[in-house]
Amino acid sequence: MTRLTFPAVLAVLALAGPARAADAPKPNIVLIVGDDMGYADVGFHGCRDVPTPHLDALAKAGTRFTNGYVSGPYCSPTRAGLLTGRYQTRFGHEFNPAGGDAGLPLAERTLADHLRAAGYVTGLVGKWHLGSGPRHPQRRGFDEFFGFLGGAHPYLPGKGKADTILRGTTPVDEKEYLTDAFKREAVAFVERHRARPFFLYLAFNAVHTPMHATDAGLMRFNAIQNPTRRTYAAMMASMDDAIGAVRAKLRELRLEENTLVFFVSDNGGPTMPGTSINGSVNTPLRGSKRTTLEGGVRVPFLVAWPGHLPAGRTFDPPAIQLDLAPTALAAAGVATRPEWNFEGVNLIPYLNGQNTGRPHETLYWRFGQQTAVRHGDYKLVRYDTAADGAKGGVTGPRLYNLAADVGEATDLMAREPEKAKQLQGLWDTWNAKNVAPLWGGGKKAPE
Repeated sequence: MTRLTFPAVLAVLALAGPARAADAPKPNIVLIVGDDMGYADVGFHGCRDVPTPHLDALAKAGTRFTNGYVSGPYCSPTRAGLLTGRYQTRFGHEFNPAGGDAGLPLAERTLADHLRAAGYVTGLVGKWHLGSGPRHPQRRGFDEFFGFLGGAHPYLPGKGKADTILRGTTPVDEKEYLTDAFKREAVAFVERHRARPFFLYLAFNAVHTPMHATDAGLMRFNAIQNPTRRTYAAMMASMDDAIGAVRAKLRELRLEENTLVFFVSDNGGPTMPGTSINGSVNTPLRGSKRTTLEGGVRVPFLVAWPGHLPAGRTFDPPAIQLDLAPTALAAAGVATRPEWNFEGVNLIPYLNGQNTGRPHETLYWRFGQQTAVRHGDYKLVRYDTAADGAKGGVTGPRLYNLAADVGEATDLMAREPEKAKQLQGLWDTWNAKNVAPLWGGGKKAPE
């Protein structure tokens, strides 16, 4: 029997008319986010000392993006962009919120809002970091929530000061290693909602500091001499195991081919002074979390939908985490509205070959005085000099050709001034539609 591809299914449904189209099953959507991961620290990018077999299997089941980006070099801003499909600088969420009333502005609608309106049951397991009170996840589109509201949390009970773990709004006395608890809750969510379309946002705090691993995890990596790297490896392995458990549950319930899975890190690994260094590695990229260099904003990035999108592919044109919300809604059959102001695009036509162009010719970043614009293969960037071992401050503009110089080592400003001028003009036009930050000032914002 011949299996129809997703585009063929859509064509058949279009011919069959509205009644048949309405009967098409909505795919489940699982959006997985890692925290502060090094670009080099996954098997599908060549890592050897930290095995990630489940993420590698996800890459083989779908598409690996070689130029996958996030819209900021910090935890909370990129999550705001992820859930809204918009550059977070459009609505003032430029830095990490410092508490109080700070958080995702209430005027912004989230992917969970849109999917719940389309009949999905929606759940968040893990780290929120987008505010509390009226900004609590269950007031931003999520039916269920298990996790914490802030930006970081101990992984072991009794280890350091922590936000409360919540189930909904009720405090939970969690005794399990936190990554394992998130695995348990994510698997249970899939099991509980197997009979209806669901959206699971699985937002790990691994491998963000504090550096906590189980004894068993540390023993597994006792060949790694550096103690921070050993703990990091154990934390990565726990997250990878959790992702494997969720995918195993989807297979067990025969839901794998009706589930669209995304994986992305929220920013690059923190490798420079002034960040909470976790032992991550961003090779071959230069820079760190908290910079607009590639090491701060280019991340591991996967999309898989077995039976509907090609498997085992790489995708080289630039894409950004802003694309994941419109892609999920397109898969769910939700027509986007102009007032949602999406700046991400639906990636499905690019992944299934219907569209052979590039999702984005130009991508932009603003993080305080740090800025960047990528147009084609060229990037114009101003970045924190701490990335160069200096004491701080922001460089003047530097121009790089990423196709020839992914490590951003050779500044082309003097050689190609007209290209730099062109990119600066593009950034200025984009920046004119941004607003002032609602809080924070960049380097002093809590990580």
